[in-house]
Amino acid sequence: MPAVPAGEPGRNGDAPEAVRAKSIPEAAVARLAVYLRVLSGMSEQGATTVSSEELSQAAGVNSAKLRKDLSYLGSYGTRGVGYEVGVLVSQIERILGLTRQHKVAVVGIGNLGHALANYGGFPGRGFPVEALFDLDADLIGVPVGGLPVSHMDDIPRICAERGISIGVIATPPTAAQSVCDRLVAGGVQCILNFAPVVLQVPAHIEVRKVDLAVELQILSFHVARRADDAAGNQGNSGLPGAVVPAENGNGRRNGTGPDGGRGMVVRS
Repeated sequence: MPAVPAGEPGRNGDAPEAVRAKSIPEAAVARLAVYLRVLSGMSEQGATTVSSEELSQAAGVNSAKLRKDLSYLGSYGTRGVGYEVGVLVSQIERILGLTRQHKVAVVGIGNLGHALANYGGFPGRGFPVEALFDLDADLIGVPVGGLPVSHMDDIPRICAERGISIGVIATPPTAAQSVCDRLVAGGVQCILNFAPVVLQVPAHIEVRKVDLAVELQILSFHVARRADDAAGNQGNSGLPGAVVPAENGNGRRNGTGPDGGRGMVVRS
């Protein structure tokens, strides 16, 4: 895609940032969020510049991939100096849409819902929790994290009134689709789903699924593979040419580590 000069509209009248955002692969978007977390920590510690090697090591990706990801922002750094931390933070926040707040509703105030409602880190990152919902009559009206819990029947009305743009589903799987339908009816545009079920949504709704059991199974696979590798290396230690896979500098064997993205499943 040809570069768009700063301040000039792109194709279809889009702003330059919107044009760049549309060209970024989803896996790179996940890594940009990781870079932002790392850079924010560096900024809090007083760092003003960072090299690609330092940032890639802290983020757990190789430096070539990091430089490619940052090139989507139009940021190429300065030879011998690196990247300005403050500038990178601003660029990533702009691309990720974090220059404005996104109001959040949490549905399902069980253990997970309680934890999400009480987490103080969301507002500071632009995600204030503005509504809580549950079916339990004992919870209705009870404040959690400073917000009273409302009944699930009120999801469409309250979400529309409060301008909720992100809904978090922390219900049992049997209730998830019904909750999703109500969130969509209330104008919610994006859904973070913790229920182990695939949601059916309109094409314009974005869904991210977080299945903790699947993540644990993936980790189990890596533990089992490393155990098999160790057993194989011990058995082959006396054979000519037996080689132990090298570490890639990030505590992972070459070709086996994640690239910083999340294995999340979106809508069906």
